[in-house]
Amino acid sequence: MIKTATENSNMKIICIGRNYAEHAKELGNATSTEPVFFLKPDTAISPKGHPFFIPDFTDNVHYEVEVVLRINRLGKHIEERFAHKYYSEIGLGIDFTARDVQEEVKAKGLPWEKAKGFDGSAVISRQFISKDDLNLSDLNFSLTKNGETVQSGNTKDMLFHFDSIIAYISQFYTLKIGDLIYTGTPSGVGPVKSGDTLEGFIEDDKMFRVNVK
Repeated sequence: MIKTATENSNMKIICIGRNYAEHAKELGNATSTEPVFFLKPDTAISPKGHPFFIPDFTDNVHYEVEVVLRINRLGKHIEERFAHKYYSEIGLGIDFTARDVQEEVKAKGLPWEKAKGFDGSAVISRQFISKDDLNLSDLNFSLTKNGETVQSGNTKDMLFHFDSIIAYISQFYTLKIGDLIYTGTPSGVGPVKSGDTLEGFIEDDKMFRVNVK
C-alpha cells in the first residue's frame, strides 16, 4: 500500500554517505568500515510540488537518488535485531549536492554542510510504501533525467543495510518519530541544469517528479 507523506517541521534528516561501493569509487572516496553520516536541517526539505532552484553560490549541483526511511517510534541505543520495528515505510528522495562547494571544503578539511544542507536540497517523495509490500534486501530504485535513466540501484548492493544503519545512528542520536534517513546513493550521480526534469522510481512506482529551475 502507498501512503502519503506528512510534514514534520521538527524532523532530523540524516544522510548516509559512501554506502554503495561504486559511487564511492566514482568520486574517488575510500569505503568505510562503519557508516558515514551527516545531517541536513528541516529547511532542506523541498516543498511538495515545487521546482528545485539551483542556488546562486554553485555552478555544479549533482543529483543523488536515495531510498529513504521514515522513523515511526522513539529510540536510542537500538539493537540491530530490533531496528526493523522503528520504520514501517520506504520512500525515495534526492540528496542534491553542490559538488564544487563540497570539493572546496573537503580540500580544506572543513564540514560539508553548506554543500549538502542548503534550502531545497532534500527532495522527498509524496508517498511512502509499506515495507511489507517490498523485498527490502533486493529492492530496485532509479532516477531518470529528461526521460533517460541516469541512476539505477539495488539495496542488495548497500554496504550497510537499513537495520544496521538505524542501530549505528542511534548510538549517537535519539531517533524521533518523523525523522528521515537517506540511505545512500548508487553510482551515476551527475549535474543538473535549468530545464531538466528528474523522476524517481521504486521498482515501477513513480515516487516523484522534480523540475529544475
